Amino acid sequence: MFKRQTLMAALATCLLISPFAQAEYKKEYTVSTVLPSAFPWGQAADKWVELVKERSEGRINMKIYSNSQLVSGDQTKEFSAMRSGLIDMAVGSTINWSPQVPELNLFSLPFLMPDHAAIDAITGGEAGKAVFKGIEKRGVTPLAWGENGFRQLSNSKQKIDKPEDLKGLKIRVVGSPLFQDTFTALGANPTQMSWADAKPALTTGAVDGQENPISVFDVARIDQVGQAHLTRWGYMADPLVFGVSTRVWRQFSPEDQKLLKQAAIDAGKWEKEKSRSELESTLARIKERGITVTDLTPEQHAAFVKATESVYEKWTPRIGAALVKQAQEAVANRN
Repeated sequence: MFKRQTLMAALATCLLISPFAQAEYKKEYTVSTVLPSAFPWGQAADKWVELVKERSEGRINMKIYSNSQLVSGDQTKEFSAMRSGLIDMAVGSTINWSPQVPELNLFSLPFLMPDHAAIDAITGGEAGKAVFKGIEKRGVTPLAWGENGFRQLSNSKQKIDKPEDLKGLKIRVVGSPLFQDTFTALGANPTQMSWADAKPALTTGAVDGQENPISVFDVARIDQVGQAHLTRWGYMADPLVFGVSTRVWRQFSPEDQKLLKQAAIDAGKWEKEKSRSELESTLARIKERGITVTDLTPEQHAAFVKATESVYEKWTPRIGAALVKQAQEAVANRN
């Protein structure tokens, strides 16, 4: 009888212990990014790490590994590495994660988002929630949005203000089939390569141009590798996602999950405000270096929109027609 009572008491004690309490936290959690602290992307990760350490009073420590070094420089493998638990956390690109999460291709649809209000309307609304569900069901827990910015086009050959100007130009693009289709529709010759390989290729002339936010153009000094022409066409924007491997996420207590999420939200808000406020000064620095900067007229912009209509026809079914419609309505009704 005594043994039975002892066994029941031990069982009751075990049931009272939360599974979170049984899991020991790591001394350090890995955080993957593509760009380091000199860029807004890296600064978003820095702020997240700083806030978590401060608010957890040093209980939760995170270490940033930039330049995609945890996946040997191949940024498109970051999501898979997170899903399997090889990477604990990341501030990742919607572009780089899109091969594993089809919904993320939404943000790569050309000319979907004309301004920052449009980005916010999508990420902060029902479409953004649907995208987060798509990420979550594939093994990564998304916490908050950050920003890499609108992607602009540079090249070493000529001023570009109409689709015909792109004909035959070799443009470096990231590893997303949607980018291949967009630049093929515009008559260019898209060449896929990682960011680590992009600058050497521009230096040697293996590719003629590239597309990136102007913050990347500025800090990476892309003007030094012959990119004398910059077209501000804002054809797509690349929101960042603060995410945690779901395997790792489940190890945290509910209280620490809340802490990590709120820190990500606050870091994302801080980074978006900072990067947007710096755009004009960044553009001024680029112009001071003698770069020819072209802004499209409404008529020129419309010509690019029309030239890329085929991309929507092909990719809307892959992304989800309902999600694309949600996003388009959010943009149309933005404040």
